[in-house]
This record gives sequence, C-alpha cells and structure tokens, in this order.
Amino acid sequence: MNRILLRTRYETVEIELDESDTSNAIYLALPLTKEVSTWGGEVYFEIPVEMPLHDGKKVMEVGEVAYWPEGKAFCIFFGRTPFSKGTAPEAYSMVTPIGRVVSNLQAIEEMLDRTEVTLDTH
Repeated sequence: MNRILLRTRYETVEIELDESDTSNAIYLALPLTKEVSTWGGEVYFEIPVEMPLHDGKKVMEVGEVAYWPEGKAFCIFFGRTPFSKGTAPEAYSMVTPIGRVVSNLQAIEEMLDRTEVTLDTH
C-alpha cells in the first residue's frame, strides 16, 4: 500500500491508498497542488486522473478517501454531507473507495473552502 501526504500551509495529513488501479493512477500523477472545495463533511478537489467507477458506493465511513469519476476528483469524507440520511457521510453520486486518512483527520475537518493543498508521495 502506498502512503501519500496532503499538506496545507500549516498541517500534514497522512493517507494510505489501497492497491487498486485507481489508487496507482493517482499516485503516479503526484505531486499536485490544488484548492479544495468543501461540501458538508467532505473535502474534494479535481485531479488530472480519469478512471472509471470501480466498486462504487455512496455511503462512506469517516476518514475514507475516494475518487469521484464524474468530477475527476479526490475526495476525503469526515462527516455528514448534504445528502446524508443518517450520521455517515454520503457522496453526491457513486465514488470509488481508494483508501483512508491514517493521521490528522482533524486538519481535514477544520479545512476551509479554497484552502490550497499539495498532494505528494510519502
């Protein structure tokens, strides 16, 4: 399993990716710097990767990381979203699960819209 880092100006978050083709494509596209968007309990940003949906799901776990094929986006779930029916995060549409946050999830929870982040290899 590959580990990657998401860095802001002040914080570092460690993410463990699974061994899927989607995760490998994302890993190979690094490093990249983007501004995040927030959507309730989700932080996401577009990445230069185009992969089909694989093992898609909508209801996520806190700390789960996914790829959203519709928006070509890297997504991190940390709480309820506008589509959540219960306490679990719920994606806008089907996403491909690719890993999970393994350290400093609180930095994601506190992230504001348009925060600049760098996603890089560990």
